[in-house]
Order: sequence, then C-alpha cells, then structure tokens
Amino acid sequence: MSQLFLLGINHHTAPVSLRERLDFSKRDLSETLAALSTRPACGEAVVLSTCNRVELYVRCDNPSQARAELTSFLSDFHGVDPAALTPHLYGLASNEAAQHLFRVAAGLDSLVVGEPQILGQVKEAYTTASELGCTGSLLNKLFHCSFAAGKRVRSETELGEGAVSVSYAAVALARKIFGSLTEHDVLLVGAGEMSELTAVHLRAQQVRRIVVTNRTAAHADALAGKIGGEALPWSEIQQVLATTDVVVSATGSPEPIITRSQVEAVMRARRNRPLFIMDIAVPRDVEASAGTIEQVFLYNIDDLQAIVSENLARRSAQIKQAEMIVAEEVSGFMTWLRSRRAVPTVVALRQRFEMIRQAELKRLEPKLASLAPGDRARVEDVTRLIVEKLLSTPTERLKELSNAETVHMYGRALNQLFDLDSSPVLRERPDDQAVAPPTSSVQKTPVTS
Repeated sequence: MSQLFLLGINHHTAPVSLRERLDFSKRDLSETLAALSTRPACGEAVVLSTCNRVELYVRCDNPSQARAELTSFLSDFHGVDPAALTPHLYGLASNEAAQHLFRVAAGLDSLVVGEPQILGQVKEAYTTASELGCTGSLLNKLFHCSFAAGKRVRSETELGEGAVSVSYAAVALARKIFGSLTEHDVLLVGAGEMSELTAVHLRAQQVRRIVVTNRTAAHADALAGKIGGEALPWSEIQQVLATTDVVVSATGSPEPIITRSQVEAVMRARRNRPLFIMDIAVPRDVEASAGTIEQVFLYNIDDLQAIVSENLARRSAQIKQAEMIVAEEVSGFMTWLRSRRAVPTVVALRQRFEMIRQAELKRLEPKLASLAPGDRARVEDVTRLIVEKLLSTPTERLKELSNAETVHMYGRALNQLFDLDSSPVLRERPDDQAVAPPTSSVQKTPVTS
C-alpha cells in the first residue's frame, strides 16, 4: 500500500551554510521534479524549498527505500557529500509527516513562530508540482488539508498578530500614526541591512516615495536601486526632513547625526505636521530630546524591541490553541488515509454482495414475474437496503482501522471468507496511478505495486 514520506532539512537541524547548498528556489523546479521523478521509490512528489528548509514530500511503497533514494537525490543533485548531509536530515512517514507539514503551513515550525509567508510558500510549492503533473490523490489531499490547517490557525488564533521583527515593528508603528502610508514619503538615513529590511516592509505598504542617503554615495545608490528608491546627497538631509513624513535612521555614526535643533527647525518648516522617526541605530543617530518636541514621534531600538518582545509573548500564548487545531486537521487527514487503505476491500465486498443479490433476484424471476411494477420496485429497494445494512458496520470498522497491517489482515480474511480474490478491484491500485499532464515536460516513472 502506498505511504506518505517526507525527507527534509531545516533551521532546527542544519546551519545556513548547508541549507543554502541544498536550496532549490533558484533552480527551475520542473528540472528538479523531472530528476526526482526518475527515482523508482517516488510516485507523487512535492519540493518545498525556502530559506529555512528543504523538504521532499513523496508517495512511496517503502519508506526506508524512499529515504535512501531521496538522500541520494539531494546529494547527487547538489553535489553534496552524503556523509556531510545525512546527520542533518529528518525522515517522517504517515501521520508524523502530515503533522509536520500542517505545523509548517500554520507557522508553528518557522524561525519566527506565526510568520505569514510560509503558507504562501507551501501553496506555491504544491501548485508548481501539481501543474507539472507530479501530484495525485495522496499529496493533493495532504496539501489541501495543510492549507485548511494554516487558514484555521490564522483565523481562529492570534498567532500571526503583531510585529515580531524590529524592522516590521517600526512599520507597524508608522501605520498607527498615519494609517495608510500610500500618500507618505520615507527617508532612509544609512544604507545597511536594517535600512534595507525596513525599506522592504515599507515598500509592501506602497509608500509614495523612498529616498536613501548615506555618507558613502555609492552605497546609497546601490540600496536605492535595489528597493526602487532615489539616492540623495548626504548634505541635503535637512531639506528632505522638511517634506518627509517617515524617517528611518540606521547608521554606524558614533555621534548623533540629527540634533534637536535640526528637528525644531524642520518642524517650523513643516508647520507642525507629524514627523515619525525610527532611530534603530546603536549608538543612537537622533538626539533623545528631539522626541519631546510636539508632533515628533521618536522611537529607538529599545522601544521597538519591547514591542517585539510583547508580541512574541502574545504569540506564545496562542501556540497551544494552534497545536490543537493542527491535531484536529491531522486526525481528519489520517481518517481519510485509513479509509483509503480499505477502499479496495470495501468495493470488492460490496460488488460481491451486489452480485449475490442480483443472482438471487434472477433465480426468483419466475416467482416475481406476476408482481406489479410497483411491487417489483419495492422488492428491489428492500433487497438493496438489506445489503446496505449488512455492509454498513463492516465498512465503517474497516475505515476506522489505523494500522496498515491490521487492514491487510482483515482484508485477507474477508477475501477468503467471501471469495473476493477474483475481483478486479483488488488487482488495481487506484491510488498508485500516475498523474501525467498532457503537456508537461516532466515524465513520470510508472509505479508498480
């Protein structure tokens, strides 16, 4: 019987130096999935590759064989020595694999718990594999259930609420003051990593204009080009402060570069229009006393860190509820998976009973011939209902079995008791049929059972 298997590596198990060597996100996933599909142990397949994880989800017949082949695939595809790779890998099967994916989709396995991007990344990974014809009934159901888990966690808990990075906290504060940022200009003082991260969040808010200034003009030009902003000479800071609503300052200056007197002069020119300053430099770039000026909203790195810590604590309080939601969704998926294992036997059993019912009606045809059409229809309905009643309990019991070996044992017993071995249903494996798109360049290797 086909099984679900996951082989992965993530931020919990491996350093970034190894994760970046296994990154698929910069490769053509059609090439990746085409190479993966040539492995005999892999039927359906989805590749999830982000900055914090690389995970391969497959349908297989033998998890041990799948683990060996997927390890070999990662090693061969990326040119990484298996000895360096193996200690950092985790392999999960069946409900453990499902639980892991659902927690990933819900943001519970992220570096920052509750971060919202991962659900979209999971959806994108599945969509790519699906469009290339690399998924079938098992992974289709698995991933759609994971989307439901992620959506429920976001709608029923506050796990994703509140900023949990300094750069995002700064943007969240700006929105509290100005509301929408679409009609506001931004000045970035400094062109380092923190300025870039904050600029990315600000750009997502569709700010009207971003101006970058730095003592080294080339650095300002580089960051402006990267974020779609404008570079400004260092000497023009004072003029731009008079027209800019949001200022982000993150330089390495040992002394303040924006003084109280400068801000007072700017506020007179602005006619006291609000000025929001995020000083995320250490040492601080802006004189602390500037924050006492009316309509000047000055926040430093400690203010933002306090907001982040508070939001992280709030998220932590939501983890238990989120884990319960994931457990419910995993239970629902596993119920479906268990019923799927029993489907061939259930179908064969129903076919056998229906064949007996039809044979008995045919044998009694001479005695039933004198019945009126309505009475004949009632005989048909009653016999069909009897068969349904007789099979109802066995069907439910088979679908409730959680152990694959027990399902197999019960199936063999029913086969022998009711002579089901001749049924074509038991010679076919609907769940193992390859799903191949008519136009895909990915050629699936047929799976035999």
